[in-house]
Amino acid sequence: MLGGMNFMDFMNRGGALMWVLLAFSFVALAVTIERILTYASYGYSPDRWLRSLLQTIRTSGSAAALPLAVACRHPVARVVQTYLEELNRPTKVRQDNIRRTGSLALESVEKNLRILAALAHLSPLVGLLGTVQGMVVAFSKIESIQGTVKPSDLAGGIWEALLTTVFGLLVAIPCMALYHAFEGHADKIARRMEMAVTSLDDLLSPSSPSTVTPKPRQRGQEEEFSTVQ
Repeated sequence: MLGGMNFMDFMNRGGALMWVLLAFSFVALAVTIERILTYASYGYSPDRWLRSLLQTIRTSGSAAALPLAVACRHPVARVVQTYLEELNRPTKVRQDNIRRTGSLALESVEKNLRILAALAHLSPLVGLLGTVQGMVVAFSKIESIQGTVKPSDLAGGIWEALLTTVFGLLVAIPCMALYHAFEGHADKIARRMEMAVTSLDDLLSPSSPSTVTPKPRQRGQEEEFSTVQ
């Protein structure tokens, strides 16, 4: 608390846009919890799982490895599953299906990240709008005062107006940090998908390698895969 004021006092003094920013913070919290639970549901590291799967292929063949891919919930396993299921199909068909599976898997990995990015950009703007609106009201009251304006009349209105900017930044900074953290995790999964397909090519199709490589990422866009022979 500041100056004996509690949270509700700050919200009321900051104006209606403070409640908009509070709603933003709840949305960001919901997205964060949903993403953390989703990533936790993937289970163990795909690197260890992939090494185990490749060893199974070496010792027992690709047919024995397919159930391992089906049982694993990690997005990398979806690409591996498609690769093994399409192993005996024409190369072009297999490449198209791998690319499609990789794109869909990454779409689920990046789900709701745009919401965090939008909140990170909108929160400071909403806070600034609230500050400008509060300043207009404050100076309007000062203009209406008859006689000498006291410094306290000006300072009181300004600090109340600045509350929305402070609150907007308090919402935006964690949103931006979480967005980049989750985006980095998605990039890591995309690279593991590429590594999985390359490893399977080396093991099962050395004569006709096909790698799944992500196109350069652009902020706010899903990862799209291209299969190159």
